[in-house]
Amino acid sequence: MDLKRLIEFALLGSGGLEQYAILVVRVSIGLFFAISGGNKLFVPGGTKPVYETLVKSKAPFPRQLAYFVSGVEFVCGSLLTVGFLSSPACVALLIDMIVAILMSTLSTIPKGLSRLSWVDDFLYFPEVLYVLFFIWLICSGPGKFSVDYWLAGKSLR
Repeated sequence: MDLKRLIEFALLGSGGLEQYAILVVRVSIGLFFAISGGNKLFVPGGTKPVYETLVKSKAPFPRQLAYFVSGVEFVCGSLLTVGFLSSPACVALLIDMIVAILMSTLSTIPKGLSRLSWVDDFLYFPEVLYVLFFIWLICSGPGKFSVDYWLAGKSLR
């Protein structure tokens, strides 16, 4: 690789690798949520921590909501992993994470921090990172290595 191409890659990246980046992020986050939701649903006592968090947050119908949230994570994570109905799955998981941030995560930030320290603590939460990834996946689409891409190609012929 010559110096000019190396500098160009360092400054601009490589559009040819973008589809692989989308694949890695989509599958990784999808698997994380599918496994997490599956453990909550299918392992005895798995919904207990979710239930306790919802009770502490004074959420309505905490038992039903614990199963609903776990089901959303399992189903939407599974869909995202294979790239089927990826955007709706991302929207559902995005809402799930925003609610988690508002109901639970924000309360763990210490009081009295400067604005800069508050933003630093807020951006440190994994839920915030997931929100950003879901926004990116909604905007970029699921990539060429997805069921959605294959279906779109079939329907446009």
